[in-house]
Amino acid sequence: MESMLNKLKSTVTKVTADVTSAVMGNPVTREFDVGRHIASGGNGLAWKIFNGTKKSTKQEVAVFVFDKKLIDKYQKFEKDQIIDSLKRGVQQLTRLRHPRLLTVQHPLEESRDCLAFCTEPVFASLANVLGNWENLPSPVSPDIKDYNLYDVETKYGLLQVSEGLSFLHSSVKMVHGNITPENIILNKSGAWKIMGFDFCVSSSNPSEQEPKFPCKEWDPNLPSLCLPNPEYLAPEYILSVSCETASDMYSLGTVMYAVFNKGKPIFEVNKQDIYKSFSRQLDQLSRLGSSSLSNIPEEVREHVKLLLNVTPTVRPDADQMTKIPFFDDVGAVTLQYFDTLFQRDNLQKSQFFKGLPKVLPKLPKRVIVQRILPCLTSEFVNPDMVPFVLPNVLLIAEECTKEEYVKLILPELGPVFKQQEPIQASNMILLIFLQKMDLLLTKTPPDEIKNSVLPMVYRALEAPSIQIQELCLNIIPTFANLIDYPSMKNALIPRIKNACLQTSSLAVRVNSLVCLGKILEYLDKWFVLDDILPFLQQIPSKEPAVLMGILGIYKCTFTHKKLGITKEQLAGKVLPHLIPLSIENNLNLNQFNSFISVIKEMLNRLESEHKTKLEQLQIMQEQQKSLDIGNQMNASEEMKVTNVGSQHIDKVFNNIGADFLTGGESENKEDGLQNKHKRASLTLEEKQKLAKEQEQAQKLKSQQPLKPQVHTPVAPVKQTKDLTDTLMDNMSSLTSLSVSTPKISASSTFTSVPSMGLGMMFSTPVDNTKRNLTNGLNANMGFQTSGFNMPVNTNQNLFSSPSTPGVTKMTLGTPSTLPNFSAVPPAGAKQTQQRPTDMSALNNLFGPQKPKVSMNQLSQQKPNQWLNQFVPPQASPGMGSSVMGTPMNMMGQSAFGMQANPFFSPQNFAQPPTTMTNSSSASNDLKDLFG
Repeated sequence: MESMLNKLKSTVTKVTADVTSAVMGNPVTREFDVGRHIASGGNGLAWKIFNGTKKSTKQEVAVFVFDKKLIDKYQKFEKDQIIDSLKRGVQQLTRLRHPRLLTVQHPLEESRDCLAFCTEPVFASLANVLGNWENLPSPVSPDIKDYNLYDVETKYGLLQVSEGLSFLHSSVKMVHGNITPENIILNKSGAWKIMGFDFCVSSSNPSEQEPKFPCKEWDPNLPSLCLPNPEYLAPEYILSVSCETASDMYSLGTVMYAVFNKGKPIFEVNKQDIYKSFSRQLDQLSRLGSSSLSNIPEEVREHVKLLLNVTPTVRPDADQMTKIPFFDDVGAVTLQYFDTLFQRDNLQKSQFFKGLPKVLPKLPKRVIVQRILPCLTSEFVNPDMVPFVLPNVLLIAEECTKEEYVKLILPELGPVFKQQEPIQASNMILLIFLQKMDLLLTKTPPDEIKNSVLPMVYRALEAPSIQIQELCLNIIPTFANLIDYPSMKNALIPRIKNACLQTSSLAVRVNSLVCLGKILEYLDKWFVLDDILPFLQQIPSKEPAVLMGILGIYKCTFTHKKLGITKEQLAGKVLPHLIPLSIENNLNLNQFNSFISVIKEMLNRLESEHKTKLEQLQIMQEQQKSLDIGNQMNASEEMKVTNVGSQHIDKVFNNIGADFLTGGESENKEDGLQNKHKRASLTLEEKQKLAKEQEQAQKLKSQQPLKPQVHTPVAPVKQTKDLTDTLMDNMSSLTSLSVSTPKISASSTFTSVPSMGLGMMFSTPVDNTKRNLTNGLNANMGFQTSGFNMPVNTNQNLFSSPSTPGVTKMTLGTPSTLPNFSAVPPAGAKQTQQRPTDMSALNNLFGPQKPKVSMNQLSQQKPNQWLNQFVPPQASPGMGSSVMGTPMNMMGQSAFGMQANPFFSPQNFAQPPTTMTNSSSASNDLKDLFG
């Protein structure tokens, strides 16, 4: 692979060097850019042929270059002879102008290193095509290496050479003298052109009918480039030193033989002994049989044999050769007609172009593209001929590749797309393009479709000709899939709708609806629902064909998997439109049945879809109801649990008064603690508190039991005993009066228990049913001892009423008579002044044995600690202070049925505490007190 790349690199470098060395400095390079080396031609293939362009116009040309290095081996006078011969041939070619002669674009220019001139674009010489690749770049281009001549090319090429010779012989009175494959050039279009007039001979008496052509004797000492090719030279040149027009016809015969024999000449000549060779050749020509011409087509074989005749007068002349039947081939005649097209009028051209589509399929693609297409596109400048030329151009486009179409045809169609004058020709052009629209949209690039092709379609929809509109509407569905969606939505559909609404032709209206129905599948669902279906209600006419077209669009939309119509559209717009149309009087039975069938289908789908929706909604509602019922049941269960807890709390706190006086055993506290754990799951903080309380309970158990102090009996003991009996009788009467619990005002709810009154004189709850009496007092009563003054700190959230003062001083007086208990007024309320109760009887009861409880001992007991765990922190008014002589009713009920303090209502209390933290001194004092 590397060796191949190196070889290619060296070849390119060599070619570039050759071009640079050969052309640099030549005046031709001032006006022309020299390109790639493509071929060789001329006598001995001495001329290198390059691609080139003219700098000013960018016109494509061929640059012929003769490198003087080729003749370095010759002496100076021989070099001069070669140069003179080459110059003579180019100068003669420059002076002659004919379609069959190579056209010179720039005359010969000479520099120190080369000779150069420019001609029309060239493909190669006939010798290169036939396999002679001398003086060609290596490797040989595949375009030349793989080139094969078609029969029509061969026939028409030989005809062109014959026509060129006819021009030289008849009009110029000149003998070419060297008709060979090297001097026949194939131009870019494939036409055969004559060059190489190095050895031409002009007539010495051009004015006379019988021209005479002087001939030079063959000089074998001259360089080969100064002599014609002897293998294609007539025998009389050598043997009789004479030449005439028939000599060129002999050369034509040898060229024809070489063309049909892959470039091999009929005779090989020994240039060292040319006379002997020609003598032998003369004998062979006299005995030339059909077997020697077996490769030549039969219809021209006899004519070739005549051209190779030894006697010049027997050979056909050039004019006669152009008329032989061999050249009457349809393809050759067609190509010949194109070459003379500029001489025809419009009528002749139109007749020719009409019959051309029948001929084109018989011709090779290369011939059509190279020879016919350029001639056809050149006629686009004639507006009257465009309708006749365009079908042939589009027929050729079908056989071209997309690249060839874009390069060769599309640039020529641009002006035709926009042509609007004359109107008749413009309408015909629209019809032709519409018929080939699929071809245009398939091979034209998207940008050109949007800029050139689709505007022509829009123009056809707006054309005044009904025929054009109908044709356009009929063919749009055939290429709708090739149109981009934005163009279809924003430009094509609106014009179709306008054509349907504004036309007076029933055929155009019906075709518009049919067209819309066929292109629905290429549209978006919501565009159809929002734009196409509402448009159907705007159509004014009620002809059966129009109504069936409307029904068809509805049905296509309704049944199409991609589109479909929503039930809202069906119920609100489609069915209200279709049902009145179905009873139009113009409809026949079959048409009516079609309407009813579609309406029933729509109703059935509407019913099924909406029924399904309602069923789903019903299921969802039932599920929601079941969820709501479940939530309510859960809520009721939670309420029941809450009520049970509150009832239990009420039951416990109903016994809170008895706890003040009696106290309980430590085992009851532990049972209450265990019941508490069983009823509720506690947080970590609550568990920590409970653990601390258990520790304190264990400490209380381990303490020594409280022992009352021994006091010396005093005389008034009997009085005390008698007073106690009296007090017990009074309290029994009070108990009978206060069995029922009074109603509690909703606004007087307590959520916290004061720290003093409850934490002084009890340890465990007592069952409310036992009603044990201690020291002659009712267990449900709160008893206040005399001589106690205790501040209560409200910062511990004992009360939440804003009217509660910061410190509430509670003064415990000695009541004179117990039945004078009264309710405690709310905090902040002004208390009615009452006469102090006489508590002398109780003073006599206790006598000198006063309770020995200090303020410090009470303050260390933290009586709020257990109560705040169970009582909610809401503030409640009503717990204030009592002045001395107005004892507080701890049970929340007045002894005489007055409004009781709501704080002590069982509904306002949580579970009572299970433990109480007391100091040992406080326990001793209590024991002394209650002995």
